[in-house]
Amino acid sequence: MQPEAQVPYAQLEVAVLVSVGRHPLTGRARRADQDARGVELALSLDKARITLLHAGTLDEQSESALRGYLGMGLPQLTLVEQPPGADVVPALADMLDEARPQLVIAGERAEEGEGSGLLPYLLSERLGWPLVSGLAGVEKVENGVATLLQALPRGQRRRLQVRLPAIVTVDAAAATARQSAFGPARRGEVEVETAAVVWDEAQSEWSVAPARKRPKRLKIIKATSARERFKAAAAKAEGGSGQVLTDVTPEQGAEAIFKLLKEEGVLR
Repeated sequence: MQPEAQVPYAQLEVAVLVSVGRHPLTGRARRADQDARGVELALSLDKARITLLHAGTLDEQSESALRGYLGMGLPQLTLVEQPPGADVVPALADMLDEARPQLVIAGERAEEGEGSGLLPYLLSERLGWPLVSGLAGVEKVENGVATLLQALPRGQRRRLQVRLPAIVTVDAAAATARQSAFGPARRGEVEVETAAVVWDEAQSEWSVAPARKRPKRLKIIKATSARERFKAAAAKAEGGSGQVLTDVTPEQGAEAIFKLLKEEGVLR
């Protein structure tokens, strides 16, 4: 019998962690963009056996979003039941440890909830598997080793090799996910699995409030000397959008400052 790390590419077992996304404009539940890219990446692996895995609850909104992944052409999704406020890391780690996939694909971060991006790292630490972040593509998998392309700033790529099993997170540079078809999404099955619940004690102490738009910061002119700072300030004033005030009253100066702060978005 061959060692587990030497699984042939034709028998590659891939698990994709998917979450319920949130549309940035409408706020409606949807498939998460990065997770959908992860599913697209898994579908690009020839003859790979793909498992979709989600930890959470099943209701009308979450089911509609999860079926968006099934509409990409997959017949089944496994849902690990976890109530709100639960720590999903132990449940997912137990499922992955039992299933033993060679490759686990996840998005960089969720679109709702904590959205910290720590889940793949916590799973990697718990399972003892290597993790590669910012994945743009998979070149090949052979002899238990995956050759990956990691996305770097300014469109650069770095080729890496990692021994399986491993966890990878998908970058926005990965291929865009295909559209979800209504028929396969309706026909796909959602298999519910029960798991032990571990409550997230730290989360219960948090105070959650709607996010507010942050004020726009003024541009800070960096210079090493007073002479350079003065030249930079004078150059900005001569640019046409600035205004030099001389021989004005304090009220006129305050009004000009107030107007500038409103234009820069500091005050609303």
